[in-house]
Amino acid sequence: MIQKLISKIEKTHAPIVVGLDPMLNYIPKQIQEKAFKEYGETLKGAGEAIWQYNKEIIDHVYDLIPAVKPQIAMYEQFGIEGLIAFKKTVDYCKEKDLVVIGDVKRGDIGSTSAAYAVGHLGQVQVGSQKYAGFDEDFATVNPYLGTDGIKPFIDVCKEEKKGIFVLVKTSNPSSGEFQDRLIDGRPLYEIVGEHVAAWGEECMGDKYSYVGAVVGATYPEQGKILRKIMPKAFILVPGYGAQGGKGKDLVHFFNEDGLGAIVNSSRGIIAAWKQEKYAKYGEAAFAEASRAAVEDMIADIDGALKNR
Repeated sequence: MIQKLISKIEKTHAPIVVGLDPMLNYIPKQIQEKAFKEYGETLKGAGEAIWQYNKEIIDHVYDLIPAVKPQIAMYEQFGIEGLIAFKKTVDYCKEKDLVVIGDVKRGDIGSTSAAYAVGHLGQVQVGSQKYAGFDEDFATVNPYLGTDGIKPFIDVCKEEKKGIFVLVKTSNPSSGEFQDRLIDGRPLYEIVGEHVAAWGEECMGDKYSYVGAVVGATYPEQGKILRKIMPKAFILVPGYGAQGGKGKDLVHFFNEDGLGAIVNSSRGIIAAWKQEKYAKYGEAAFAEASRAAVEDMIADIDGALKNR
């Protein structure tokens, strides 16, 4: 799947991923009202509104981008109905030939970690049959429990030719409370990065590994260091736009071949219609606003890479 991601990035000239992280207050009134009219102000109504909102955005941006990243917590908050919307979203994105990164941040050990890996990336055995559960192409994984938590995911990645992104240096302000702690004089994120590089050697594509890393756009200097530590790992870069990251901050996340990183924007794209910059589109044309935001993001990052 890493080869497909690279191919899609090269085809679209857009090393970006749209985070499908819906909140009800992002969803225009006309969509909510239609869903609530059919199913009431219920969890099922909320799930339907989320699904219809996602679908319209996907329809307006799929030709511009290589990948999407639905954050499962935004769906789980609505219970089973939210997870149904998550699964519909994953399936629809795959119909549109988009690479799907499941932002699930799983981390456990043994059979539990294996179950997470199978549920999101693999196939579960049911009697004589096998079925894919959520069936994303990549999943985000928390490495805090060590290799025991990562190996089951790598085993599934080898079987299914899928991938993971391991949390290394996250974009949130308090990430340094743990990730910047010095271990033998070195920050913990560097040591985690070295493990990512080592894990990645076990499952390589043509040039890049199936094992990638998450490194926030809000920490460009750390990104420069980690790019050298993990030369064969694709870096998923959150924190662009709404969290403050800009194209000029991102150049060091990429290798000299112009590959090696994919930049995420979530509410900066899916809730673009709420921003002053895109207010001219209005609530009714929210998906057109999302498309314009994608085009602006592509131009920003492309310009930064050309001027590196």
